[in-house]
Amino acid sequence: MLAFDDARARLLADVASFSGERVTLSEALGRVLAVDLVAREPLPLFDYSAMDGYAISAANLKGGGPWKLLVSGESRAGRPAPELAPETACRIFTGAPIPKHADAVVMQENTSRNGDSLHFGTRPTPGQHIRRAGEDLARGTIALPAGARLTAGALALAAMLDQSELLVARRPCVTIVCTGDELRAPGSKAFPASIPESNSVALGALAQQAGATVRSMPIVRDEPSATRRAIEQALDGTDVLLTVGGVSVGEHDLVRGALEQAGVRLDFWKVAIKPGKPLVVGRGPKAHVLGLPGNPASALVTFALFGMPLLRTMQGDGRALPMPLMGRLSAARKRSADRLELARATLRIAEGGLSIHAHDNQSSGAATSLAESDGLAFLPPGIGPLDAGAAVEFVRWSDT
Repeated sequence: MLAFDDARARLLADVASFSGERVTLSEALGRVLAVDLVAREPLPLFDYSAMDGYAISAANLKGGGPWKLLVSGESRAGRPAPELAPETACRIFTGAPIPKHADAVVMQENTSRNGDSLHFGTRPTPGQHIRRAGEDLARGTIALPAGARLTAGALALAAMLDQSELLVARRPCVTIVCTGDELRAPGSKAFPASIPESNSVALGALAQQAGATVRSMPIVRDEPSATRRAIEQALDGTDVLLTVGGVSVGEHDLVRGALEQAGVRLDFWKVAIKPGKPLVVGRGPKAHVLGLPGNPASALVTFALFGMPLLRTMQGDGRALPMPLMGRLSAARKRSADRLELARATLRIAEGGLSIHAHDNQSSGAATSLAESDGLAFLPPGIGPLDAGAAVEFVRWSDT
């Protein structure tokens, strides 16, 4: 068995990034920038007021105060600012451009006004309550680097930089093939010993979370020729093929052989993790292939920690691997002697940091702990249990 880190490194080695395509800002959430976004103009574009108040020339105030200035003119957002006359103040509003010759803004709350006479007693400092042109970004600087996954804040920045479209990596296509005589579509008529097929919808949701498009093929029965044909069809026009089930060593586990018959070169098929040991990784002529175990927890865990980074790497994501949190186990926990256990767990806020509550039911077929968990606790292998309070890594489902 390959160690977890070694297996993931082998999977991600030499993965080529996709070419770019232009999309509008409204279509860009969650996409990955294909090129640096460079500020063509400074941000802000001009000096403007951070407050409602009065623009003055602090450098030209005489004496020690209090001061009385004539109010002449007004600067409003969206209109050119008037020029500040000597020994006067200009009424100004938040976001309005700073008048020529003004170097400070006095907050409205720190003044009194009688007609056109403005009174204030505290000397303002030059630059007070002024947001300077380029203080956020200078012209020619990189606002967002290639490989940045676009968040709502990143899209706001792009819009502030007067961008209506962005060049992003093409979405990878993921094709899902679920195998098993016992499977039927959810809501369809039951037959003896049948179970609803649940993996494709869950895996598809995770793949979409990573920016992929998803197509699910019809359920494939446990028959060699049917399995081979389904895999050959699924490999056509996809970037990543996910097979689900049939990758172990039983007499009815037909997927590994069918993959090889379809021209897939297998790289490895056992990883020292729990759940998910029988994970098949290979390459077809044009697609990456992941053969996932059939139990729901095994399928989702292996795809979250192998398939999701693969999809992100294909898009050139600068943070293809999830960033783990650190927390402490809320209770002592048994562990595997030779495999990294990826335990479904819930995060809680505790004194001193994050507390990790691993669910009791860690069966690879348990759906309740999948639904209730916040993510996965990484329990390292070793002799003897992990004590309550032991520090371990935790990856949230939302961060995969």
